[in-house]
Amino acid sequence: MGTERTRQAILLSLKPRFADAILSGTKTVELRRQRVALAPGAAVLIYASSPVMAIIGTARVRSVERDEQQRIWLRHSSSIALTRAEYDNYLEGVDSVSAITLELPKRLDRPVTLQQLRGEQPFHPPQSYCFVSPSAPGTLGALSSRLTLA
Repeated sequence: MGTERTRQAILLSLKPRFADAILSGTKTVELRRQRVALAPGAAVLIYASSPVMAIIGTARVRSVERDEQQRIWLRHSSSIALTRAEYDNYLEGVDSVSAITLELPKRLDRPVTLQQLRGEQPFHPPQSYCFVSPSAPGTLGALSSRLTLA
């Protein structure tokens, strides 16, 4: 993981319930079924999926860990905004899970809608996350640049 990854922001796709929980500070750990390649300090653009369909806030990656499901549950159950049944259902069929600890959440004054993003360039929100370079055109690049320089 070089400095190139910390110079890029990531766009993290979340259900609106989880995006709001992160921005309110009640959810500080986001889970992913696959291994994630994120560096501590990476800037995060928080995209709330349907029906919101907009980038609604930002955060920073404090840490990323990968471990067995049970160990992640024991360490982070109070920070993931899921019941045990939801957790088990989401992770069914995988042995280990990635836990992304987020910090410094901030809600944008004006959300950046999917319609706005698509009006500037071809854009499809990722299923999980994607990297966004400060040199990307339009609003995505501007947001990434502002976050990675902060």
